[in-house]
Amino acid sequence: MASDETTANGITARYHETETERLLSFESDGGTAAIAQNIEGYAMLKVRPSNDGDELERYYGFDMALDHVAELLGVSPHDVPVPDAAADMGM
Repeated sequence: MASDETTANGITARYHETETERLLSFESDGGTAAIAQNIEGYAMLKVRPSNDGDELERYYGFDMALDHVAELLGVSPHDVPVPDAAADMGM
């Protein structure tokens, strides 16, 4: 299973895969958020307050999901780091 991590602007982003999902989680002083996609990588992205939290919204585009994550963390979307392994998420 792939995994990757990066930290920038006070936000740590962790990418990993489970048997069923690709997960990109975020942690900062402002809170947590996560983006999930099916393991095949073709379904809509689900934004959650955490890896195992309830789905808040679904998006086709990665940029829109990152905007929602930034809102949850209280930062600018440009401040949200993305590990290389997660760069191809979205449809």
